[in-house]
Amino acid sequence: MSGILVVLEDRDGRIGRISWEAVAAALQLASTVSQPVHAVVFGADTSAVAAEAAARAVNSVLRVDHALLKTYSSDGYTHALEQLIRARQPEYVVFPHTYQVRDFAPALAARLGQSLIGDVISIGGGPVFTRLLMQGRLTGAYRHSGGGPCFVSVQSGAFRSDSVPGGAAPIESFVPTLDTAQIRTRTGEPFRAGAQTVDLGSAQLIVSVGRGIKEAENLPLVQDLATALGAELGASRPICDSGWLPMERQVGSSGQTVAPKVYIAVGISGAIQHLVGMKGSQCIVAINKDPDAPIFEVADYGIVGDLFEVVPALTAAVKAAKQ
Repeated sequence: MSGILVVLEDRDGRIGRISWEAVAAALQLASTVSQPVHAVVFGADTSAVAAEAAARAVNSVLRVDHALLKTYSSDGYTHALEQLIRARQPEYVVFPHTYQVRDFAPALAARLGQSLIGDVISIGGGPVFTRLLMQGRLTGAYRHSGGGPCFVSVQSGAFRSDSVPGGAAPIESFVPTLDTAQIRTRTGEPFRAGAQTVDLGSAQLIVSVGRGIKEAENLPLVQDLATALGAELGASRPICDSGWLPMERQVGSSGQTVAPKVYIAVGISGAIQHLVGMKGSQCIVAINKDPDAPIFEVADYGIVGDLFEVVPALTAAVKAAKQ
C-alpha cells in the first residue's frame, strides 16, 4: 500500500482554491512520508478538469468518469471512491474540508473501517495531524494507526494554494462500476449565492474592523482604507451581530475562513474565534491601542495606537503612494 490520493472538487468546470490547498497539504505530507501524490477528479467528462490538475506538480491525475457522476451524490462518490481506493491501495487520502466532503467522506471512511481526521490545520513529522478543538481554544494532535488508508480533510486557509508549483502530470482513467439502484438520493440544484454575496475566501487583501470602531457611523473610516488599497472589507462577529455590516462580511469560526496575502485588523482584539478564521493570512497587520491585545501575538506587523489617528494617516499614505 503506497501513495497519497488528493480528491479535488470543481465548480462549473474549474478547480476551486480550497482543492489546491488540499494539494498543498498532500505535497507537504508527501515530503514527510516520501510518497507520490495522485490527484483525483470526478465527473461524467473530466477531461478539462483533469488537464487543469495535470498542470500542477502531482505525480499523476486520476479521472474517475461515469455517467452517474455527472452531478454530485453522496452515494455515487462514496461507491466510486471506495472502488478506486481498493484498487489503488493508497496510504493516505486527502480532501478539502468542504460541505460536499463532509457529506460523503465520513461514510466512505466508515465503509473502509477507518476514521476521518477532519479540519486539519497542519501536518508535522510522523506524520502528526493537528486540528482545532473547542472553537480554536485547544488543539489536538492525531496519528493514524492500524491498517488501511488514513483519511484527512484540511481546513480552508490552513495551507497555501499558491505554494503548489506547476508541472506536467500524466492522466489516467478509472471507470467505476455503478448502478442507478446504488444512488439512493437525488441532488437538487447546487446552491448559488446571491449576486451581492462576498467571497472573502478569494480576496487577496482584506481590511477587517472590530469593536474598536465604537459606532456604525465610524465605519466609513475603515472603508476608505479598504477602498484605497483595493481590499475587501471584513469584520469581527460583534460588528455583524450588531447589524453594522452584513453577516457575509464576518471573519472567524462562525463566519468565513480567509487566507489573503495581507490582512489588516483594525480595532480587533483577537478573540480565538476570530483568529481561527484569519491566522492563515500571509501577512497580518494589527492596529489596536491595547499593547496586550491577543491579535499582536499572530501579527507580523503591529501598530499600537488610536485607530482614529492611525487609519486616516495610513489611508492618506496609500493614496499618496498611488499618485
